[in-house]
Amino acid sequence: MSVEFVSRPDFTRADAGIVKASTWDVGTPERQRQAVEAIREAWASREWPHPGPLSYTVGAGEDGRTLLHYSQWPDEESYRAFVRTGRDERNADVDAAVPGIERLGLHTYELYRSTPPDGSDAREPGCVVTVDVEFEGADRARQRDWVDSVFEALGTDPAPAPGGIAGHFHVSTDGTRVLNYAEWVSTQAHIDALAAPGNGVGSRTLQWERVQTYPGVTGGGVRRYTPALSLRPGAQGR
Repeated sequence: MSVEFVSRPDFTRADAGIVKASTWDVGTPERQRQAVEAIREAWASREWPHPGPLSYTVGAGEDGRTLLHYSQWPDEESYRAFVRTGRDERNADVDAAVPGIERLGLHTYELYRSTPPDGSDAREPGCVVTVDVEFEGADRARQRDWVDSVFEALGTDPAPAPGGIAGHFHVSTDGTRVLNYAEWVSTQAHIDALAAPGNGVGSRTLQWERVQTYPGVTGGGVRRYTPALSLRPGAQGR
């Protein structure tokens, strides 16, 4: 099964049961570029693994040192099978090219809601913004209620940011986290949205205030990435 290079993951596919998201710290902008090229070569030089991911996407952090890894999988067993049979040889190639990578914070998610839900905004993202939200203790209902509150705020916002393409809200399978993988037309569009009146990218509304003061939130963060690489199985595997 061949490797196909694409511009972004397909968030509408129904066979993606789980998502794995993690960060690598590679240290410098030059090592960022080297690591992306090493990942590209490690995957392009081999047949697509089976079992393997449905897609694999990498973003280069604005900080000049991190890489975001986002992969879609049918289920947890397919991921574990890949770890047993296909992950080590690819990672070994990358580590040989860029020694000393620090691999951080692998979390497992399910995609809960997206806006627009049908992927109808076809603009190409020039920037990916991740919004991590951490909660005190595991509560799957609370995860979803927080995301639903964001959608209510988005739907009632009198002046939504024009540069936002889509937001893909994921809930962790352990009940403790939410990840919004947000696509923007550019880094500057996100910067402009943050500079507009309001707290964050939203307007000053009661709905956004509820999101921002939601009880039980203990941490999180916002990070920007430039899309660097996105792969999926070739046509015969689709």
